[in-house]
Amino acid sequence: MHISILTFEGFNELDSFIAYGILNRVRLEGWRVTIASPSERPCSMNGLVVDRQATLAQACSADAVLIGSGLQTRQIAENDGLMAQLALDPARQLVAAQCSGALLLARLGVLEGVPACTDLTTCPWLVDAGVDVLEQPFYQQGNIATAGGCLASVYLAAWLVWRLAGQAAVEQAVHYVAPVGEKTDFVEQVLCRIQSVG
Repeated sequence: MHISILTFEGFNELDSFIAYGILNRVRLEGWRVTIASPSERPCSMNGLVVDRQATLAQACSADAVLIGSGLQTRQIAENDGLMAQLALDPARQLVAAQCSGALLLARLGVLEGVPACTDLTTCPWLVDAGVDVLEQPFYQQGNIATAGGCLASVYLAAWLVWRLAGQAAVEQAVHYVAPVGEKTDFVEQVLCRIQSVG
């Protein structure tokens, strides 16, 4: 099972790494989580440089893809050459987007008829793209999920685990990262959020 997190130049560390950390709490044979990028060493919005673990082509063949957000998402959405490399298909894979990553899903036509969550900055861009933007942290419909707000990446990661490995795996992964003294409530909140449709 391969889950790939698309991480572009100017990426938001919270969006990529919170999900990466939670997804890697799952210990199943064949479970693999990668940071994918068109750049060999993408640099974050705060100057953190990481080595990619997968190319865009490898990410597009993954079982699940999570598109992170960042400072350059609008430029990426307008880059026809780069967008042509993103062959995502919700009919054969889970597709998730964090904050401005939803703009890339809109550009790819993945959000046609599907409302989305995003951050406050990206909201008007998505509205201009014809997407119905929801005032909530997480939304899932079929094989597509979106989240708005950096810390809502917990929901996207948990949703991917839920869909690919089941509820027990979600409970274990989220319990591990939840604040001490709040673990039970935190796990229940996450499960309630990711299992709701609206």
